[in-house]
Amino acid sequence: MAAPGEPAGSARERVPADLVEAGAYPTASDGFDHGLVVLAMGLSFWLLPSDHGFRLLVESPAAAAVRDQLACFDRESLGWPPRPATEARPARRLDLFTPLLWALAVIAVFWCQGEWPGTLERTGVLDAQAVFARGQWWRPVTALFLHANVGHLISNVISGVFVLASVITTIGRTRGWLLVALAAVAGNVAVAALNASGPYQSLGASTAIFAGLGLLTGRAIRVLARPVRRRRWQAIIAPLAAGLGLLGLFGAGDARTDVGAHAAGFAAGLLLGIAASLPRARAVP
Repeated sequence: MAAPGEPAGSARERVPADLVEAGAYPTASDGFDHGLVVLAMGLSFWLLPSDHGFRLLVESPAAAAVRDQLACFDRESLGWPPRPATEARPARRLDLFTPLLWALAVIAVFWCQGEWPGTLERTGVLDAQAVFARGQWWRPVTALFLHANVGHLISNVISGVFVLASVITTIGRTRGWLLVALAAVAGNVAVAALNASGPYQSLGASTAIFAGLGLLTGRAIRVLARPVRRRRWQAIIAPLAAGLGLLGLFGAGDARTDVGAHAAGFAAGLLLGIAASLPRARAVP
């Protein structure tokens, strides 16, 4: 065979007469890579320069089989070598735009609460008996925008901006907000259902904030539980423990803190975060 870079004259002096072309390649390196396929078949090849690159020649009886194997090699080499991870998945910038819009909306609602005291609270707080006995199903949603006082508002706005920004940066803006909304409303409905037998009222965005924390925890658990990782069931302990630790640290407070709503929001977010991170089934052709 002619080695890459060998003068054409010396190569042609040793070329048998019954050779046929199995492929043509732009560079000697590319041609030699395909020649290795021929060598793996136990055959010889000749790589000769031409006007447009390099020709890969083989003996005539083996030409059909060589072309088939070269075609298989080309199909299997598509997308190879893969791009570095830093190029395949560029780092996302922290998305603060929509969380800040959410914060402005919550502050605007609180201003309205001050302008018309009691009006929004009478029809908007999460009232378990109003939801299940009178069918006021908007309350699990509206309660997420109402707050008891300035301190309650400030704590939820500050923590909410960072938690929600982390969710939509990690999961995506549209998908992240949809999952947060579903988890928060599901958490409010669940805690109202658990307290439907007696008087129960709740308000505040904290259910949505802990739903976002649950989403992040669920996603981390699912990523670490993928089959490609060794000891994956041990790996999920870390994010689960971190999420539960934050729930216990910030979700429990004084006697007025609605621990049940926090836990319900976190649990709903956890389940949705795991479910939303499941691998998608591929269609079978």
